[in-house]
Amino acid sequence: MWRLKSLQEFLESKRNWIYTKLAANEELHRRPVEKELVDGESFVYLGRNYRLQIVDESSNSVRLVGGRLRLPAQLADIGRTPLTDWYRVSGRAWVAPKARDWSERLRVHPGTIEVTDLGRKWGSATPGGNVRLHWAAFQLSPVLIDYVVAHELAHLREPHHGPAFWQVLGRALPDFAERKNLLARVGANLWFGEIAVNHK
Repeated sequence: MWRLKSLQEFLESKRNWIYTKLAANEELHRRPVEKELVDGESFVYLGRNYRLQIVDESSNSVRLVGGRLRLPAQLADIGRTPLTDWYRVSGRAWVAPKARDWSERLRVHPGTIEVTDLGRKWGSATPGGNVRLHWAAFQLSPVLIDYVVAHELAHLREPHHGPAFWQVLGRALPDFAERKNLLARVGANLWFGEIAVNHK
């Protein structure tokens, strides 16, 4: 009888850890979001949906015009690269003033702010003071992008996720825990560049 009670107490004490591990396991087995490069496909930028429009024009880049994400027809066969390049360029322009503001709040002096592909990581900070953000982060709402930017800039003061790091981040962004949890929920459903293969 006492063993059953001890086991129940042990399981109760590990409940959060168990749920966290189960959620992580579920995330690993979730199918990635795929997109088709066809008229009407939905792409998200800064938390808003935009429809893809394949257009006959000589431009060599994707553009956001009149609420449509315009992809030149000659680029549609290339795959994801024109779109991810657009996210990189647009995201870099959008985040530059935000990064300056967060740098002042956190009292850090970053080197470069780069937007690139980081696999399944939202961002990273190097010991040399450079910050890298995933292009896919620019699908998030501005509130969550702010969290990612502030998080990475805070690493320039505290490289590890110990109590000192969360204290630094919390002074600049008091609601960081809510944003972090929302990012975990929302981020799992974003597009990371997978293109659906059409079987005709």
